[in-house]
Parts: sequence; structure tokens; C-alpha cells
Amino acid sequence: MGSDNVAALVAGVARRRPDHPALRWGGGVLTYRELSAAAADVARDLAARGVRPGQRLALSIPNRPGFVVTLLGGLAAGATVAPLDVLLKADERAEILADLRPALAIEAGPDGEQVERAGSGPAADGPAPALVLYTSGSTGRPKGSLLSHAAVEFANRSWAGPVMGLRDDDVVLAVLPLAHSFGLNGALLAPLLTGATVVLVERFVPELVAEILERDGVTVLPAVATMFHRLLDLPGFTGAQRLRLGVSGAAPCPWELAQAWRARTGVRIVRGYGMTELFRPLSHLGGDPADHPECVGRPVPGVEVRVIDDEGRALPAGEVGELLIRTPAAMDGYLGRPDESRAVLRDGWFHTGDLARVNADGYVEIAGRKRERILRGGYSVFPAEVESVLLSHSAVAEAAVIPVPHAELGEEVAAFVALRPAATVAPDDLIAWCRDRLAAFKYPRRLTIVPALPRSAAGKVLKAQLRHPWEPAG
Repeated sequence: MGSDNVAALVAGVARRRPDHPALRWGGGVLTYRELSAAAADVARDLAARGVRPGQRLALSIPNRPGFVVTLLGGLAAGATVAPLDVLLKADERAEILADLRPALAIEAGPDGEQVERAGSGPAADGPAPALVLYTSGSTGRPKGSLLSHAAVEFANRSWAGPVMGLRDDDVVLAVLPLAHSFGLNGALLAPLLTGATVVLVERFVPELVAEILERDGVTVLPAVATMFHRLLDLPGFTGAQRLRLGVSGAAPCPWELAQAWRARTGVRIVRGYGMTELFRPLSHLGGDPADHPECVGRPVPGVEVRVIDDEGRALPAGEVGELLIRTPAAMDGYLGRPDESRAVLRDGWFHTGDLARVNADGYVEIAGRKRERILRGGYSVFPAEVESVLLSHSAVAEAAVIPVPHAELGEEVAAFVALRPAATVAPDDLIAWCRDRLAAFKYPRRLTIVPALPRSAAGKVLKAQLRHPWEPAG
């Protein structure tokens, strides 16, 4: 086991502060000594069951101590661990397991026990990756991003240091799904590498989370924008006494939401940008001035960015092009997909497929996905810009903008909106709101109010599932 093995790093924390609480949940506590010992027991058990270093281990357990212990135990055994979303349906899980070919799959059974299903997966060629993290599959079949121990350590040192400014007396709430990159890193591994305490919560229930924030003395809250919204919607919610920082990820956090949260709680939300393949390479840092509301932040130390045009030429500050990122936290590639890996990883640069501009101060603003760019009568419309305007309306809780076919213009701008509780507004009024704030070719001509936007467990809007009255399903 190399010195940068994540399990070894957590074991090092256990030697420094063995009696400090590592995990809390529903009345239970595991100290760092107990966590490290339990992980070592799992590692020995896996070896006894024939799991060899370099083989893959599938892990499908909710936010429980068993997830953390098995994750660290698998890493300590030299396995490559693939956390799987517990909300996956049977067919979805089967598709991923067929791609992963794990030596062993461990999942939560009834009443909390763990069920193990043996496999016969191969070992890795060369150094074993630490993790295989599967993408949501919004553009096709799920793909497994292979991440080395060094990449995971760099990402989590970045989370713990410049992004979150974690201290060993922090208490971090882990209500985000730990099978996804944001929850796994921001809510679990970064705190553990710091020696902080992680409070595990299986499911986001606003009333319960508000209670836990106060009861457990939570100081840092990693969450998606929807969670911050729902907490603010609780009558009388004003935050918690010890809470000092919110951290958003997985989906954009509107500036208006960050402002509303700070006004109500007195606590800042640190916003940023990342993806499964890169962890979080861009972020507003804890000490940054809040004077770039439209931006997702700057590169964290050790990360480089570049914006290029369609011919691959570097663009100057302020111009929109594809965002390229070079980071030690980048994946090694997609499992079993060399062609797709080469398509996004070229000469050390990851091609994000996102359109962005970098301003004169080095802050990055995301303009939208290249494939989401709406071409309306020859003009480019970036959905993120229209969504931002919709979200600035006091009645709007969520917004998503997509292209729809148009016989003359090629594509038209269509919007889907979910309203805040008890709010009422007519679609035409929201269209007028956008028309007053956007160029004539940008505002949506079609707008549908829906109860909620479809989202993945990681909080990302599933735009492919959106249907509107003028388009038949299927």
C-alpha cells in the first residue's frame, strides 16, 4: 500500500487523535481509533475472501457507518472501490455491474445488514486506481471515471484547505449521497483527512436536517442548491449557532440564493464548479471577496484553465469558448473506454465540453454546455444565462432551459420552472420578466410551470426527461 493510499492517510489521522469522534449518526459515535480498526478488519476479511489488490469492489450502502468502514477497508486492501447510488433501479445497477465486473459487490440489505454478492472481476493492469465513480449517464450509458489515490488526495486537500478551510474541530454534515463525487469528497473524505467529525444522515428531510444542524453543532454544510432552498422555506429557519460555512456543488447555486441564505443565516455559501472526472477544480475560496456573482470561482492552487475556440486556439479574457482544465485531480480515463478517454483527455488537458469565459481577474464564468447551446436563427443562446434570469424572480425556485425544434429558426428557447411554496405567477409574466432582462433572441417564447424539475440523486437536473405540452413523449 503506497503512502498516498487514502485509507493510510485516514489511519495517520487516527494515530494523531485516536479518541476524537470521526463519525456520528443517530446517536452512535465512532472515534478515529475505532474507525481505523474497523477498516483494517474489513481489509483482512476481504483478503480472506479472495479479493486481490487491483480488483474492483462495488459498494451500495446509504450514508451509514458501514459505507465509510467498507470504503476505507476496501482501499486498505488495495482494491478499487466503486460506490453505487442506492437509488439505482435493478436494471440500472445491473448495467453498471456488467461494466464494472467487480470481484465482490456489497450492498445494504433489509434492516441494515450488508449483503455480499461474489463476482470474478479482473485486477487492474499497473497501479490500482482508488475509485471508479460513475457518471449520471445523461448523454448515454454510465461511464466509470478511474481516479488514482494521488488524484483523490489532491482533490480532498484542496477541498479541506483553500475551498472549505476545514479545521480539526469542525463538524461536517454528510447528507449528500456519498456515492457521488460531491458528497464523497466534500462531505466525507476531506473532513476525515483533516481530522474533523462527520455527521451521517441517510436522507434529506428539511425539518430533520435543521434539527441536526443545531443538535450536533454542525459547522460546515455541503449541499446542493435545492437543499439550501428547502431549508430557507422552513418557517422560522435562521441557520444554526455553530454553522460557519455552506458549500454548494453538483448543480449551479444562483447568486440570489447565496445572498438570501447569507441574509437569513449570516453564513456564506462557497460556490464552485466540478464534475465526476475532475472533482472540484474551480471554486470561490473561503476568503474571496463576493464581488463576482456571475462566476463559479477561480482555479484552486495547482489547477490551470484555458479557453479555446472551435479550432483549438486560445481565446483572450472575456471571450466565450470551450473550457479546458489541467489538474492533478483529473481521472486517468473511463473504465474500458479508451476512445472516449482520449476524446476528453488530450496532452494533459481535460476538455470539459462546457462553454466559459475567464474575466480579467481570473474568475471563470460558465456560459453553458456546448451541446446545450441553442442556435436560434443563427444566434447562440446559452441556457445558463436564461436560467439565471428566471431564478432571479422571487417566485421561482428552479428553472431549466432547453432547445426545441422550430421550423423557421432551427431552434427555439423553452423554459421549465418550479415555483416556491405558495408562490403564484403566470407563464406569460415570467416570459415578460426575461424579455425585460435579455436580448430579444434570448428570452424564452415557451414556458411551462411544473411541480419540480427531475433531478439525479446528486442534484443535477435531468434535462433529457423534460417534456412539454407541444412535444409528445417518447
